[in-house]
Amino acid sequence: MFKSKYSLYILIFIVLDLFSKHLALTYLNHSTSIEFIPFIDFHLTFNSGIAFGFLDLGSRTMSNMLTFAGILIVGYMLVLLKNENDNIKKLALSIIIGGALGNIFDRLPDGYVTDFLHLKINNFSFFIFNIADASITIGAVLLIYLELFKKDNA
Repeated sequence: MFKSKYSLYILIFIVLDLFSKHLALTYLNHSTSIEFIPFIDFHLTFNSGIAFGFLDLGSRTMSNMLTFAGILIVGYMLVLLKNENDNIKKLALSIIIGGALGNIFDRLPDGYVTDFLHLKINNFSFFIFNIADASITIGAVLLIYLELFKKDNA
């Protein structure tokens, strides 16, 4: 399908995400904050919506629809990855796919994903997220940057 190192990158991001969620579930109490670094606390919560709590309506039907949409998007991104020639774009796609699959695998059993990283600055709460959300965001920002600013030499 595509070079094995990108399959390995996807697997690494899935494992990092699911392992970090396992640790959060094992060592954190629901809705209790623990200071981590100045702008991020550990705060265990569960999200039936998509990234950063968007569309979190607590509905299993909505969660199933989001899971199905996520699977379709991952399938499309795998096609993009297979057809991409730029190694940095392949890396960005791999990071996004790994994060998306981490959240999909986490959501399948019970309809929600585990979030535990609470971004807050000066007592202003932005959102609670997980490693998969961060991976998707980082990969997307990198992909957008490359599309907008990287000049093709071909």
